Amino acid sequence: MTKKRVKHHSMNHHVVKEPKLKPLSSREIQLALIENFVGMQRVLTNLTVKFEALSDNITRLLQLFEISARNFIQKTEGAALPKPVPEDKELLKKIDSLLDQNKTIAKGLTLIEEKIRHKIYPETFSETGGRPRPFARI
Repeated sequence: MTKKRVKHHSMNHHVVKEPKLKPLSSREIQLALIENFVGMQRVLTNLTVKFEALSDNITRLLQLFEISARNFIQKTEGAALPKPVPEDKELLKKIDSLLDQNKTIAKGLTLIEEKIRHKIYPETFSETGGRPRPFARI
């Protein structure tokens, strides 16, 4: 009589046994601690060297900015303003004209806003004697 293998589809959990570690002797523990300490000292020394280099670079960069600022101030203090070129005068006239137009437009918008506010909020004008009460600032 032959035996047939029957496959079971049940959830068999296989327990994986980890190899047992033999306990370390106190001498081995001390050596591991010393090795880790030396490794950490190397990392900290490397980090210190890099921070010193970074600090030196930042110091040099700040010195460069300081020298540049001094040179800039020296050059601008004694330098005369450049004489305007005819094209610059023309451009300045156009900018002045635009500023005047902007002022006129701003005054017109303010007048329109007051008229609209007077129509929409007549109670604000009656309390202040005809002058508009300013809106609260947010």
